[in-house]
Amino acid sequence: MVEVNFYDNIDDKMLKFAVIISKINGKWVFCKHKERDTLEVPGGHRENGETILETARRELREETGTIDFIIEPICIYSVKGKTRVNENIHTETFGMLFMANIFSFEEIHSEIERIVIVDNLIDNWTYPCIQSKLIEEAKNRGFL
Repeated sequence: MVEVNFYDNIDDKMLKFAVIISKINGKWVFCKHKERDTLEVPGGHRENGETILETARRELREETGTIDFIIEPICIYSVKGKTRVNENIHTETFGMLFMANIFSFEEIHSEIERIVIVDNLIDNWTYPCIQSKLIEEAKNRGFL
């Protein structure tokens, strides 16, 4: 089982991921990875030398093709349990959750097959035990 927790502060060096809940004109923006049949919120791993905000901006551009957007942090989250990146059920990894309002896109040149823009939340999540909790927390904090 996967456990998702939320924090207001943590040592920046512990933040390994950025996840960006995204909307355009009030509609949800999701990504369809080329190797998966499900949809996901844009996001990914922090690279060496990046701030977590730089990670979020880069991942949002790579995965959605956005060129004009406003982004802001929501909170820190952690995932504990066996996942695609955690082999040990006791390992806890940390990331920053962001909110982005997108204004325009260009063509995508990444592992993402396409973006999907919808009025309502989806059912076919890539990470259902994680992504739905991140969106719920963003709602609880007044971002959605």
